[in-house]
Amino acid sequence: MKRVIVDYKKLNEDILDLLVEKFPDGYGDHQIIAFKNAKNELVEAVEVRTEDTIYLVKVGVRLVKAMEDYGDDNEEDFDEDTEATDMNFEDE
Repeated sequence: MKRVIVDYKKLNEDILDLLVEKFPDGYGDHQIIAFKNAKNELVEAVEVRTEDTIYLVKVGVRLVKAMEDYGDDNEEDFDEDTEATDMNFEDE
C-alpha cells in the first residue's frame, strides 16, 4: 500500500473529503499519530485511507480551519494541480 504524508499546503479536495467524512466533528488527541521524520523532527498527523493509499495529513491550526470551513462553504477552490508526494512516511 502506498503511504503519503500530506501537508496542509498540498491538501486537495479529495483528501479533504476523506478527512471530513472520517472526522465530521473534528479529531481528538487520541487520533493523532506522532512520529519523527527524516530530519528527526516530531510530526503529528491524522490518518485517512483509500483502497490503495494511506495518507498522513499533518495537523495544525490551518487544517482545523480548513475542515471547519469545508462544512460552512464548500465553494472554496483548491489547486487541483497540487498533488501529495509519495514520501514513504519521510517528510522533506
